[in-house]
Amino acid sequence: MNIKKHIPNLITLINLFCGCIAVVFVSKAIQTGDSSNYEMAFYFVCLGIFFDFFDGFFARLFKVSSPLGLQLDSLADMVTSGVAPGFVMYTMFLNSAHELGTNPAIPFLGFIVTLGSCYRLANFNIDTRQTDSFIGLPTPANSLFILSLPLVLKFSDSLFMLEILTNQWILLIITLCSAYILNAEIPLFSLKIKKFNLKDNALQVVFLLISIVLVVLLHYIAIPLIIIFYVLLSIVNNLFLKK
Repeated sequence: MNIKKHIPNLITLINLFCGCIAVVFVSKAIQTGDSSNYEMAFYFVCLGIFFDFFDGFFARLFKVSSPLGLQLDSLADMVTSGVAPGFVMYTMFLNSAHELGTNPAIPFLGFIVTLGSCYRLANFNIDTRQTDSFIGLPTPANSLFILSLPLVLKFSDSLFMLEILTNQWILLIITLCSAYILNAEIPLFSLKIKKFNLKDNALQVVFLLISIVLVVLLHYIAIPLIIIFYVLLSIVNNLFLKK
């Protein structure tokens, strides 16, 4: 029995397990009103994304990549980076003011994030262009963006941020933009370093250094800013490459 070929799939399943735990903590946040549950959900999504990175790493290392592993990876990501962020957006609609009305169906608009994630994951499996870079925002990055929003509310003292992130119109815009950017035909650079020299990795190094500075200075508030910066930096880089 070749144990090595099962290691990447086991790591993928651990990613799925972390996503399930994150969903449980989001559910607890609704039941108890304790925002610390959002923090735990965020940590488990981060842990799931960590394992999501290493399943592919070990599959390449052991040379055991398989169609089964590809499908498992997308199914696990569907929970960690699809259901979890959609559920969080649902709770944000639930706890917001009623600018869109009092219809109890309105919070379910948050699951548009989940639908967008599902479409991206399915499309990623058959899109042969996304080997060295991404087209559209990867679901883990989008998940971190959405999962960080309740933490921005918790740790920010800004009334402006409070008004923005409890406004249903703003939440709807964030939800629709999230589903769009996941599937947009926008090339985004990869953070994978294949050649160990500064010239070929200048963009990645600049992005990582600025991201570290933002996290040190702003903590959780830095997460959505980093994701936005990643998209904008990719767009600027694309413009320079066209010239």
